[in-house]
Amino acid sequence: MPDLTRSTAVRLAFFYAILFIVSALLLTGFLWWRTALYLDREIDAVIIADAQGIADRLRDFGLPGAIETINERVGHAGDEHAIYLLVDPTLSRIAGNLQAWPLAAGSTPGWHDINLERDGKLHVTRALFALLPGGFRILVGRDVQDRVEVRALIFDALVWTSVGALALAIIGGLLTRRAVLRRVETINRTASAIVQGDLSRRVPTQGSSDEFDQLALTINVMLEQIQRLIEGVRNASNVVAHDLRTPLAELRTRLETLLRTRPPPEATFEEIQNSVADIDRIVSVFNALLRLAEIDSGVRRAGFRDVDLTQITNELMELYEPLAEDKEIAFTIDAPEGLSVHGDPNLLAQAIGNLVDNAIKYTPRHGQVSLRMAPVAEERLRVVVADNGPGITNADKLRATDRFYRGDRGSDAEGIGLGLSVVDAVARLHAGTLILTDNCPGLVATLLLPRNPNAQAVPSAPS
Repeated sequence: MPDLTRSTAVRLAFFYAILFIVSALLLTGFLWWRTALYLDREIDAVIIADAQGIADRLRDFGLPGAIETINERVGHAGDEHAIYLLVDPTLSRIAGNLQAWPLAAGSTPGWHDINLERDGKLHVTRALFALLPGGFRILVGRDVQDRVEVRALIFDALVWTSVGALALAIIGGLLTRRAVLRRVETINRTASAIVQGDLSRRVPTQGSSDEFDQLALTINVMLEQIQRLIEGVRNASNVVAHDLRTPLAELRTRLETLLRTRPPPEATFEEIQNSVADIDRIVSVFNALLRLAEIDSGVRRAGFRDVDLTQITNELMELYEPLAEDKEIAFTIDAPEGLSVHGDPNLLAQAIGNLVDNAIKYTPRHGQVSLRMAPVAEERLRVVVADNGPGITNADKLRATDRFYRGDRGSDAEGIGLGLSVVDAVARLHAGTLILTDNCPGLVATLLLPRNPNAQAVPSAPS
């Protein structure tokens, strides 16, 4: 049997039950205290008035007047809860509805709570003992047994209510624990499956948009990122080994040929230059991977600031216009003034530059390349790079952002297949999206960016 004391739901239910009971006790106690205080004042006021009336009759009409007043009050018009006793200095009864002076009243004048037997039962009585002229003593009181019984009823009700509240709290805690454990167990099963290697598993949601659904969405986004990173590392390892094997083999063959043939200095220097080019290509692969790792880690968010995209486009125009002119490509830019986002200026410049570089690289001679920027909504804008080159197939669009993936055009294209991977990583770092569509012919690469990435909500569950 599970230890219920270790259940958070049961502990919370028990805590709230105790809080409810304490609050109820405090509230009921305060109400009873105020009510009892009011009743005591009323009873005391009646007792004082009776005692004062008897004392006045004794003073005005002597002992017969006091006796007559007491007999009237205990007679047919008397109050059954009233207590009267007039005694002489020797405590002998003169008048009243008590047969003898109660020992609990003592010999000290003032207020007393005494127990008197009535109808075979002890009743709590609130009484005032006063000394009268001539050594006479008077005891005037009221039976308050009803108030005591009401207080006992309230106390019993509070006890049973507390017991019921605790029982309901435990039952509610068990039911809550059962409901919570069902949701937690689904998370545990998903986590166990992922630990065993099934990275495609996701936490199911119920569509209720409650806290557990929000937690599941956040966990799924995290798992999506983890799966993307792990697959990226796995694919990168395989592709790096494949891509570096050829230049390293060529480099070794070239150097081995130099050692064996000992060519003239001019040929030797040419081979050395080709070897340096191979080494540069290897270094560029590792630099690109390190760049992607830095972007994926999120450390570049610390340097976010307001970036003027118009200035970036002007700089890209100066950088790529000569390349476009060499291929006789019409390179146009449409960037209105005042477009800015909050992000890393260097990464944004590299991402847009990669899109422009790819467009110019794959656009045939006399083609067209355009770079446009426009606000989509008040908090988002888009950067669109379009060309009329060969474009890419729908199947390649799904994998175009994978590291080292170059599709059908990779065999005869320059580069290492990390350009769009960097663009996609920069877009995700800025809470944006990279979208690839057809230009018929050519490709349209759209970079959707929020003006303030920090204001974006938690992403929804991936489809």
